[in-house]
Amino acid sequence: MVTSLSAQTLKTPPATVYNIKAYGAVGDGKTLDTQAINRAIEAAAAAGGGQVYFPAGTYPSFSIRLKSNISIYLEQGATLLAADPNIGQGLYDLAEPNASDKFQDFGHSHWHNSLIWGENLENVSILGPGMIDGTKGLTRETPKKPGIANKTIALKLCRNVLLRDFTVLYGGHFVLLATGVDNMTIDNLRLDTNRDGLDIDCCHNVRVSNCTVNSPFDDAICLKSSFGLGYARATENVTITNCQVSGYDRGTLLKGTYERKEADLVPDHDGVTGRIKFGTESNGGFKNVTISNCVFEFCRGLALETVDGGILEDVSVTNLTMRDLSSSPIFLRLGARMRGPAGTPVGVLRRINISNIVVYNADPRYASIISGIPGHPIEDVSLSNIKIYYAGGGTAAQAKIKVPEAEKDYPDPVMFGELPAYGFFIRHAKNVTVRNVDLTPITPDQRPAILLNDVQQIDFESIKIKTAAGVPSYVLDQVEDFSVLRSSSIKDKKVKKAAHTEL
Repeated sequence: MVTSLSAQTLKTPPATVYNIKAYGAVGDGKTLDTQAINRAIEAAAAAGGGQVYFPAGTYPSFSIRLKSNISIYLEQGATLLAADPNIGQGLYDLAEPNASDKFQDFGHSHWHNSLIWGENLENVSILGPGMIDGTKGLTRETPKKPGIANKTIALKLCRNVLLRDFTVLYGGHFVLLATGVDNMTIDNLRLDTNRDGLDIDCCHNVRVSNCTVNSPFDDAICLKSSFGLGYARATENVTITNCQVSGYDRGTLLKGTYERKEADLVPDHDGVTGRIKFGTESNGGFKNVTISNCVFEFCRGLALETVDGGILEDVSVTNLTMRDLSSSPIFLRLGARMRGPAGTPVGVLRRINISNIVVYNADPRYASIISGIPGHPIEDVSLSNIKIYYAGGGTAAQAKIKVPEAEKDYPDPVMFGELPAYGFFIRHAKNVTVRNVDLTPITPDQRPAILLNDVQQIDFESIKIKTAAGVPSYVLDQVEDFSVLRSSSIKDKKVKKAAHTEL
């Protein structure tokens, strides 16, 4: 015999959805809702966790303090508005003290001065099709006074984080600063911002997918490994896939107009940024990273950098398309800026595979660059199945340029100035293979396609190159164990050792 239970005998499950309006939020775009939002979070946390729900409306707020086991859900039509600290209603949380703030900039050294922040948390998420708007409340610079925020979301030493589906407009210096965060998924975000998009710093086990990031004034998706935690920690086990990055005018991605009129307003005089990059902070290094199926448009190219002693190794990059680039399509840099504890040795950059890349209309001033420093070569690099169409127009005078070492400079392709080759500039490198590569200047170029300096063990196979009459395809300076097979411009050749050779 089966006994049925009456409704009275069943325990009512605890509420797991905490509507911020039930805690006093108004959502009229004018009334400050900070306290109501934080009350809802505290109530959910006290009950063991739950969803903090933002229904349709506009909710001005100062700092929101996340708790463990909390999900923030922004409904369609809901806007979390970063409150303007200049109108006298309140301030953001102060930047907390950090004894380890001397090896990275202010923004990477503090987390509490943010619209949303959490520290030492687990099981947190921000979800939903709504929007976060930082237009009036978040600065894209170092705050000039206490109580000003420069980050949309800041997470420190957290675990099990999910960010999905929301949109951010004008996110300040960082839409996301995640430092020491492990097991994080970032999916289907739309970011149209005025500085960095996603900064993933000293993090393990991270998945970034299906994101669109427009960031003309800084980097779109940026892996870092700073000393902000007080010790060196690598960023490792990361996938970035199915993402689009760009440098359109601020706000025009979300408008759907994709304008290109603000290039003269970009703080960096070398033009829009908007790229995928490793670095600049690189104390802990980068390990075991894949980038795949991504689109770059009207921005800088891919950059892999370690200049502060970190080890950058075991990286696979495949299936990228790029158009209208403002700097080098591919930039690999091992440097010696050494912004870190005294005695730290120069880092290592090795075991990099880059394949299946198509580039159209790259800036003619900056070839793709692979550059270590004297005594510290970049090692074990494979480039394959790459087509690059440079704008061309380089001159014979540019072909004679001597490129500075710039060992201690901030790493960026423009650090070397205009280059004496239009396709690849490779210096201080060892064990490099280049296969199935097509280098084409759209307009004639008077520079060689490839210049090698202090390179050992480099092999070219099935290379298509176009150079002007009388201009060499390859220039070899201090090169050992060079070979070329099935090249369109010269016959098969091996060179054991060359002080200076033009081919």
